[in-house]
Amino acid sequence: MMKELRKEDLQQEVFDLYDDYAHNRMERREFMEKLSAYAVGGLTLSSLMSFIMPNYQDNVQVAENDPRLKTEFMTYNAPKGGGAIKAQLSRPSKSQGKLPGIVVVHENRGLNPHIADVGRRASLEGFITVSPDALTPLGGYPGNDDDGRSLQRQRDRTEMLEDFIAAFEYLKSHAECNGKVGVVGFCFGGWISNMMAVRVPELKASVPFYGGQPSLDLVPDINASLLLHYAELDQRVNAGWPDYESALKENSKEYKAYIYPGVNHGFHNDSTPRYDKQAAQLAWNRTIAFFKEKLA
Repeated sequence: MMKELRKEDLQQEVFDLYDDYAHNRMERREFMEKLSAYAVGGLTLSSLMSFIMPNYQDNVQVAENDPRLKTEFMTYNAPKGGGAIKAQLSRPSKSQGKLPGIVVVHENRGLNPHIADVGRRASLEGFITVSPDALTPLGGYPGNDDDGRSLQRQRDRTEMLEDFIAAFEYLKSHAECNGKVGVVGFCFGGWISNMMAVRVPELKASVPFYGGQPSLDLVPDINASLLLHYAELDQRVNAGWPDYESALKENSKEYKAYIYPGVNHGFHNDSTPRYDKQAAQLAWNRTIAFFKEKLA
């Protein structure tokens, strides 16, 4: 009997292949062909695929019907973006007065179960959160990431940025929000978080997880405090960090940045073997503490 597969059994090249595939630099057929080279020693391609792909069902930390929260789906208007955008709205079920707000921005595949879960996790910490689905104009997250990535490629990313800026405006004026709003995003959402720091003067705090950087000429426009999380093995995203950091310093912007050793892009996502529990928990604790400080 083959032993249970662990992420420690995988070579780094497998994670790099998945990163290329997940970020649309490789079609599924090519990904499977290259991945098959690592299906050795009794390991089948199907078992390797099953292991490396997201498993949302078994990794939900905060259920949608968790009684500690009031969670619902609603729509808000993004007139410069995709129009009526569907989003998850979540906040503590017991009244705590007006709450600070957080916009939670998904990866490059729409509002999948993991990111919706992250929105609820943040609400448990005492925030009102909105987690939009930028795939709404195309029917919403389709239930799997492959089709989600295909759909998201059909939308212009600057138009999607307007969807999330409109989410900020919606949340800032919500009756249960204290008017102080931050943003956290992952991968594509990390780029959105960086860009919202540029585009939204009233944004108080921005937390990009392994997100692409804005053009350096836009850095002077940043008003928000920044907390940036990077993965040491994420060469693709990290390539832009040194110049970004230099521009932040030159323009006297408030930021903290952490590069987590030995982890991959996506280390916070607990639905795939890229997940690193220690780094994810540390980054999340830092994120919540940062929001509590900046949005109080």
